[in-house]
Amino acid sequence: MLRSARHAKILEIISRKEIETQEELCAELNALNLVVTQATISRDIRDLHLFKVAGVEKKYRYAYINDGESEISPKMRSLFRDCVVSVRSAKNLVVVKTLTGNGANAGTVVDKLNYAGIVGSVAGDDTLLIVCETDELASAVVDKINEFIKY
Repeated sequence: MLRSARHAKILEIISRKEIETQEELCAELNALNLVVTQATISRDIRDLHLFKVAGVEKKYRYAYINDGESEISPKMRSLFRDCVVSVRSAKNLVVVKTLTGNGANAGTVVDKLNYAGIVGSVAGDDTLLIVCETDELASAVVDKINEFIKY
């Protein structure tokens, strides 16, 4: 099956059912006679920019927000606002603490915000570390993120 068709099927599956793990997604696709491996699913998840959010029936589920390349949808903004616990700077670093399992989601939003002065970022389970060019730019990024969260 072509990758684009498999991606469409994955998006269809996660839109109608809570899928918590790569193994569950493999099983769903295999049940549809689409033989895939966990490695393929892992690449597809990365390519589709899927992320995990709190589920209703399960602890977490895969989600996808279809928006413009550099735009932040209202849903993505709301998810970011709900998952960020604190934002503070330490020299040229910005530490964004999030709810468990949301560090990567916060990183996706910050990357899309494309703030000047950010050299890069690293996401963990409940933390996003942002490296800025200077201490002053780090303070400005903290102010911008806090402003973004307000609205």
